[in-house]
Amino acid sequence: MASSSSPSSSSSHLPSRGCLLFLLFLLLCVQLGESQKKKENLLAEKVEQLMEWSSRRSVVRMNGDKFRRFVKAPPRNYSVIVMFTALQPQRQCSVCRQANEEYQVLANSWRYSSAFSNKLFFTIVDYDEGADVFQQLNMNSAPTFMHFPPKGKPKRADTFDLQRIGFAAEQLAKWIADRTDVHIRVFRPPNYSGTIALALLVSLVGGLLYLRRNNLEFIYNKTGWAMAALCVVFAMTSGQMWNHIRGPPYAHKNPQNGQVSYIHGSSQAQFVAESHIILLLNAAITMGMVLLNEAATSKGDVGKRRIICLVGLGLVVFFFSFLLSIFRSKYHGYPYSFLIK
Repeated sequence: MASSSSPSSSSSHLPSRGCLLFLLFLLLCVQLGESQKKKENLLAEKVEQLMEWSSRRSVVRMNGDKFRRFVKAPPRNYSVIVMFTALQPQRQCSVCRQANEEYQVLANSWRYSSAFSNKLFFTIVDYDEGADVFQQLNMNSAPTFMHFPPKGKPKRADTFDLQRIGFAAEQLAKWIADRTDVHIRVFRPPNYSGTIALALLVSLVGGLLYLRRNNLEFIYNKTGWAMAALCVVFAMTSGQMWNHIRGPPYAHKNPQNGQVSYIHGSSQAQFVAESHIILLLNAAITMGMVLLNEAATSKGDVGKRRIICLVGLGLVVFFFSFLLSIFRSKYHGYPYSFLIK
């Protein structure tokens, strides 16, 4: 009797165990569903908040808490471009101001483009507002541009090579396209100062011609016209128009060691002092060419012509070598040099 009752008792426990496992499975599915729903709700809130901030200004300012919540913490389905900078006046970072201007141009181009979406956001972290972020990322220089992808941690290529490429908006847009497949067409605001300056120049020349309307022999002075043409050429080839449009500082003073740089280290930027140096070098090379031409075409004393030839040759060789060395310092990797490295 005992042996016949044991199978029935063991079989009576099987349905209860199956029900328990089924209930545990249902509970696990419910918890997973709730967790997924919470992630979706959190993601929707983050995207909605970022879109609201982006509707007010193209670049969202972030402190440490905002950076950790919206940039570092999951869930994310969007890319974030972060500019780490130091824009406060006491930092004396003129390069930061220049880079910020280009960054604003790029962010505005994205905000007002037809392709604008919630897949890409532009943010900025200032050192005085988020020093903890700089410490967390072991960052000790500014400005720095980084891309934080939707999933995973940033890779080495997600840090923009500012020293080699420069910080022009067009170069930043190309880098972003490589990292996110989002293509941004850069639109720069119109600058009418050049038109105003041209109008003033035309008015000045017209007034001068009117005042000297009875004595216009100077118009036929070939030397005067040649000098005026050279001045225009020197201004254009030295980068004066670039400075007129971008408005860079005269020079850059390193706040850490106090060293002043007159030559910008990138081919995408230029200081005002640098354009003046290039102008003088071009003028010296031109003067050397004029002396060489004078020595070759004149019919004066042979000894004097030889001296003029040597002086002209020295001007061309030395100052062209100096000009080439500046080009090498800006266009990194250029293999050729002459006299001066």
